[in-house]
Amino acid sequence: MTSPVYVALDTTDVAQAAALATSLKGLVAGVKLGLEFFSYCGPRGIEAVADLGLPVFLDLKLHDIPNTVAGAMRGVAKLAPRLTTIHASGGAAMMKAAVEAAHEGAAKASRPATKVLAVTVLTSLDQAAMTEVGFGGSVLDQVKRLSELAQGAGVDGLVCSPHEVETVRSLVGSDMTLVVPGIRPAWAEAGDQKRFMTPKEALRAGADLLVIGRPITGATSPAEAARRIADELK
Repeated sequence: MTSPVYVALDTTDVAQAAALATSLKGLVAGVKLGLEFFSYCGPRGIEAVADLGLPVFLDLKLHDIPNTVAGAMRGVAKLAPRLTTIHASGGAAMMKAAVEAAHEGAAKASRPATKVLAVTVLTSLDQAAMTEVGFGGSVLDQVKRLSELAQGAGVDGLVCSPHEVETVRSLVGSDMTLVVPGIRPAWAEAGDQKRFMTPKEALRAGADLLVIGRPITGATSPAEAARRIADELK
């Protein structure tokens, strides 16, 4: 099977990210580079990793007024990551502006269009944290509300917890790409993820792509850890 795993390279060092990406070629679907990496290394850092040949998931979780997000998305599109993220809680107008700008930017740069994913609720937030920041209802209610809003705004896919993915799949159908963080193999520590699931469980629940970080990157041999996960998914 083709690997569904994007490895989160949680580093601020280009050389380290490049070394990890090189060691994982053929074992994963691609690599995820986030806001911390982008803040330190910028577009050149993204390009340095992308040039190694693995698809890049640029996880910036943009959230601002529509015009600002659109401008940022045009810049992201020039880098041609396979996937990128915005917050669904930014609203329908912001999400529509992001999708339009992603296509516009890709066309101007003659690059493949980047898939825009909307983040529903961060996997680090449990019910107590949701209540604390003022969200009414359950975590699942909020995920459902934002999933339907994002689909109506024309995004390409959603980011959601594995524990909501089955419900989200039933809401949005088969056309939306569902990307699921909060994945931990049974043999790995949970870390700061409060809502997690094993890779096999998440795929069975309806996930298309899985984001896994420390169980791979923190292993003595990242390549061996990635291979172990791939074997478990066969």
